[in-house]
Amino acid sequence: MADIETVQIAEPTSARSAGRSADATGLCTLLRFYLRRERVALIAWIGGTAALVGFQAVASQNLYDTPAKLAALRETIGGSPAVIALSGPEELLATIGGEAVFEIFGYAAIVLGLMSMFLVGRHTRTDEENGRAELLRSTRVGRDAPVATALALATVANLTAGIAVAVTATATGLPLGGSFLFGAALAGVGLTFATLTALAAQIFENPRSVYGSITAMLGLAYVLRAVGDVGNGFASWLSPIGWGQRTFPYVDDTWWPLLMPLVASLLTAAVAVAVSEHRDFGAGIFGNRAGRAEASWLLTSTTGLAWRLHRGSTVAWATGVFVLSAAYGSFGNAITDFIEDNPQIAEFLPGGAEDAVDAYLALTLTIAALLSAGYGVNSALRARREETAELAESVVAANTNRLSWFGGHVAMALGGTAIVLAAGAIGEGLTYGLTVDDLEQVPRLLAAATVYVPAVWLIVSVAVACVGSLPRATAAIAWTYFAYCLVAEILAESFDLPEWTRAASPFQHLPQAPLDAVTAGGILTVTALAAVAPAVGFVGLARRDLG
Repeated sequence: MADIETVQIAEPTSARSAGRSADATGLCTLLRFYLRRERVALIAWIGGTAALVGFQAVASQNLYDTPAKLAALRETIGGSPAVIALSGPEELLATIGGEAVFEIFGYAAIVLGLMSMFLVGRHTRTDEENGRAELLRSTRVGRDAPVATALALATVANLTAGIAVAVTATATGLPLGGSFLFGAALAGVGLTFATLTALAAQIFENPRSVYGSITAMLGLAYVLRAVGDVGNGFASWLSPIGWGQRTFPYVDDTWWPLLMPLVASLLTAAVAVAVSEHRDFGAGIFGNRAGRAEASWLLTSTTGLAWRLHRGSTVAWATGVFVLSAAYGSFGNAITDFIEDNPQIAEFLPGGAEDAVDAYLALTLTIAALLSAGYGVNSALRARREETAELAESVVAANTNRLSWFGGHVAMALGGTAIVLAAGAIGEGLTYGLTVDDLEQVPRLLAAATVYVPAVWLIVSVAVACVGSLPRATAAIAWTYFAYCLVAEILAESFDLPEWTRAASPFQHLPQAPLDAVTAGGILTVTALAAVAPAVGFVGLARRDLG
C-alpha cells in the first residue's frame, strides 16, 4: 500500500516540477490505443463519407454527361439564390466535377465535422468526466498527452478521410488533381472542428456543453457560407466550410485557401493545450453553477428531472434550427424573382412560381425536421448514457419506478423534437413573411411543420425501442437509421436512387407540406408506428437488468 501511495503522489509532483512546459509523454502509445478503440467507428465515418462522394460523383456524371446538359443546369439553377444557399457558390457549376462538389461538399463537411467533434470530445472531456482520463494519467503519460493524442487521432482520421474521398472521386473518372484538392479541403474542415472541440473541452465542464457549442459552430459555419455565397462572398471567408468550397476543386483548383484551416487549427490547438495547463483536472474554465439549496417542485417528478437535464440542449438545438431556418426563409422570395426573370423555366412548372416556392419551403422544412430528429435521437440515448454511467441506478434506488424514470427521458425526447421543429418553422415563416410582407406565413409554416412530426417521432421511437430492447447496439442502430433517413430525403435525388430504397423512411409516406395537399392516410400510419415502437422499448426495459 505504501508503494501505491508513493506512485500516486509522485506523478503530480513530477508534473508540477515540469512547470508550464508541454508534456505529451506517451502520445504514441495512447494513439495506438485510441485507434484500436475507435477502429469500427472510424471505418463507418470514413467509409460513409467516401461513399457519399462516390455516389454523388457517379450520379452527376450520369445526369450531366454532355456539355449541353451542364450548361442547361447552370442556366436553370446558377442564378437561384435559394439553391446556392443550400449548396454552394455557383462558380462550381462550370465543370462536371465542380457540380459534384456543389451538390455534396456541405453535407460531407458536416459529416467530418461531427466525426471530429465526437472523436476529440470522447477522448478529452468525456473521458475526464467518467474517470477514464484519471486512470490513464496515473500511468506514464504527460499532462497534455490526452489532448495531444485526441488531436493526433482526429488528424489521422481526417487525413484518411481526405485520401479516401480523393481515391473514390478519382475512381469514378474525375481528374486526379481536383480529387485530391477536394479531399484536402474536406479534411481541412474536419481538422478545424477537431481543434475547436479540443478548446471547448477545456472551457466547459461537461460533454453536453462541448457538443452543443461545436454543433452550434457547425450550424453557424453553414449559415455564414450560405449568406456569403448568395451575397458578395465576404461571409463565406468567415466559415470553415466556405474555406473548403473556395478552393473550387475541378474548376480553378486553388490550393492556397487550405492555409486558412491549417493556420486556424494550429492556433486553436496551441490555445487548447495552453488552457489545459492552467486549469484543474476535471474542471473547465466555465464551471457548473452551484445548485439551489432546495430543489424546485419540478424535481419532485421524473419528468421534471428529465426536463432539468435536457433543457440546455433543447434550447441550444431550438436556437440553432431557428437561425438556420431563418436564413433559409430569407431566400424564399428570391425564387419568385428568379422565375419571373426566367419565363422559360416557368413553362416547366405547372403551378408557376408559387409551387416552386412551396417546393423549396417543403425541402427546408424537411431539413429542419431531420435536425430535430437528430436532437431527439441524442436525447433518447441520454437515458442509455445515464444507465451505463450508473446515474440511473441512484434514481431508481429511491421510491422511483424504472419505467417512470425512462418515461421522463422519452417524454423529453419526443416533446423536445416538436419544440425544435416548431422553432425552425417559426424562424423560416418569420423571415419569409417579412420578405413578402405577409406574416401569415408564420402560422402557415407552423401548421405545415406538424405534418412532419410523426416522421420525426418514428425516428426517435426507433432509438427508444433500442434503449429498452437492444441496449448494447442502441447507438449504432439509432444513428444508422437516422443517417438512412437523411440520405433518403436529402440525397436520394442526387444519387438517383430507386424508389424502393427510400421506402423505410417515414418522410416518404407523408405529404410534402406546404407543397402537397395534406391527407390523413400516411400520417395516421406513421403515427401508429411511432406509438408502437416506444412500447417495445418499455417492455424490453421492464424485462432486463439496468446497466
